[in-house]
Amino acid sequence: MRADEFTDALPLLPDALRDRAEALRPYLTRNRCERCRQISDAVQLALIVARYDEFESAAHQLEAAEALAGGHDRLASGTCRAGVRRDGSARGRGLVARWTHTTGDPVAATDASWKGRVGGIAYVVSDGHFGLRGRHAGRLDPTGPSRALINELRAVEYLLSGFVTPPERLTVLVDSLGALSYLHRWQEGDTTAMPAGYSLRPRIHAAQPTLVRLAELLPTLPGVTFQHVKGHAGHPLNEAADALSHMARRRLTEQFDLHGRAKDLVNAFLRDWHTASAAA
Repeated sequence: MRADEFTDALPLLPDALRDRAEALRPYLTRNRCERCRQISDAVQLALIVARYDEFESAAHQLEAAEALAGGHDRLASGTCRAGVRRDGSARGRGLVARWTHTTGDPVAATDASWKGRVGGIAYVVSDGHFGLRGRHAGRLDPTGPSRALINELRAVEYLLSGFVTPPERLTVLVDSLGALSYLHRWQEGDTTAMPAGYSLRPRIHAAQPTLVRLAELLPTLPGVTFQHVKGHAGHPLNEAADALSHMARRRLTEQFDLHGRAKDLVNAFLRDWHTASAAA
């Protein structure tokens, strides 16, 4: 199933099923991984039966896909590019479907939040997609002293890794000039440049460190541009990404409905964004 077909079919599902299908998006790619193909087939069948309002059957197909995905990790060799890491990154992604069919090239914002040894990263896209993920800094945390900068860059990688196929055109707004400098350097081919203290030692759940993957990815995405946006200045997408990153960080120490609250927040900020864009 192509990425555009998947996006077009999502509104056929009720909200609860739509969120579950969206979380499986990273597996919907054509590769040689048999498990990914099985997951993709189950999701595609769920969308097909939803066209005929067979939502109970659609739920059963998504349950089957989730069961397959539950034991499927990114391979150490890196050959399975669609697999989801054990950190549960796909669970943090979501979609506010009412904004899916808006016109114009998509615009995204990313941000990070850190307090003590707990942090959060997040993104929001003008087409309704969003993601947020919390992170504890353990004893062997590879971040080093440039924690704020590195997590700003991790948020960009989190955004771009959510696409099944690379976007033809995408503007990404970042409020960190330091992060913007690295993003531009990597786009220009200086992929060995890394923030001070960032460890390049092998990772347990991925073939490469996050920032190495991002640095090597950016030169292959000519349609992605990065722009600076002033933080805490009322820009709806930046404010949304900032709020989501704080929410992801707080969720590690507090109990609340993370996904529901995040979805409501994204919907409110996107309403402001699209209203302002229409007026302009």
